[in-house]
Amino acid sequence: MIERGSGVAVWRQIETALAEDIAAGALRAGERVPTELQLAERFGVNRHTIRRAVSALVERGLLRVEQGRGTFVEDNAIDYAISKRTRFSQNMAAQNRAASVEFVAAAELPASAELAALLALPAGAPLYRVDAVSRVDGRLIDTATMFFPAARFPGLPAVYEALGSVTKTLAHYGVADYTRRFTRVTARLPDAETVERLGIPKTRPVLHVKSLNVDENGVPVQYGITRFNGDLVQLTMEEE
Repeated sequence: MIERGSGVAVWRQIETALAEDIAAGALRAGERVPTELQLAERFGVNRHTIRRAVSALVERGLLRVEQGRGTFVEDNAIDYAISKRTRFSQNMAAQNRAASVEFVAAAELPASAELAALLALPAGAPLYRVDAVSRVDGRLIDTATMFFPAARFPGLPAVYEALGSVTKTLAHYGVADYTRRFTRVTARLPDAETVERLGIPKTRPVLHVKSLNVDENGVPVQYGITRFNGDLVQLTMEEE
């Protein structure tokens, strides 16, 4: 139901409604969606408004337009395996998907009590915060915030920016292998930073994943918070 005067643009409400149809299976992968005229009649709006909503769904990777044939629902389920050894590049390579990580920002800061406990450091110890976004087949799937002990990994932000990989960065500092101590997944509404980085509506929940990686001796090397675009990613838990 479209609510005019609600503070949310009508085309955005239509975008959300169609995305919900896709998520619920009312519009299935590979299925042709109704025409602009049919959608305009359904929502009681003009075709320009429908066109804008459909364009937004195409940008999100939920729909594709085939010239001369119409608009179809994409098959968007990107399986992201979480296991004892979670590796983004390997995950995507195994599915023959093009993957990349883009450095966003970095800062040095004192460890809060929570971060110090997670990384087995004294409160106030220096940490590096590194922010990045990941793309798969050209689509933004997540934004991550990672914390590393600065004393153990001096100059890490520059190394990470150059290498674009946690695995390669840790290997640069002599950490040949690392494993996942825990992964905690919740669904929540995105904060303003996540909305901006992923280009999603503030009303769309994301998969909020907290994780801790440790080296071969069980010493924490990285704590991360990753916000996945739930429209594009399906998390799978693998047993080892």
